[in-house]
Amino acid sequence: MKCPVCDKDDDRVIDSRASHDGFAIRRRRACSNCNLRYTTYERIEDASVKVIKKDGTRQPFDRTKIKRGLELACWKRPISDAQLESIVTAVQNELESHSDPEIESRNVGELVMKHLREIDQVAYVRFASVYRRFEDVHDFVHELKPMLAEAKRREASEKP
Repeated sequence: MKCPVCDKDDDRVIDSRASHDGFAIRRRRACSNCNLRYTTYERIEDASVKVIKKDGTRQPFDRTKIKRGLELACWKRPISDAQLESIVTAVQNELESHSDPEIESRNVGELVMKHLREIDQVAYVRFASVYRRFEDVHDFVHELKPMLAEAKRREASEKP
């Protein structure tokens, strides 16, 4: 493993354990050159699920693309990296549990939004605005109306 700072291929594993989701091995490493400590994850590579893009092309499912999109949507929000990893893992597990080896990219996006909405509504709207290609403020209002109605129902049920 190359050090992300000094780019040397000389490190040692300090600690190994199962990740929180149980589908990966988490390894703490220390670079022998610059003494940086960093974490890596080892997962089974399973490219059995293909994503059908909007243009009809097919690509193997790539969890790093989802993670990157989530990181952008969650920028400056109080969401931990572990929460993002749990969303990505949940989406990947749902996709792999289906019997169909191919899924449309819009369905992947909908799964991501379902999980993100439970964690942070602002990040959810950010992700939805990019994913659904909002054109103007009316698209935002259309997306927010169900969320506001749900919040109003919750407030009404909590009042004595």
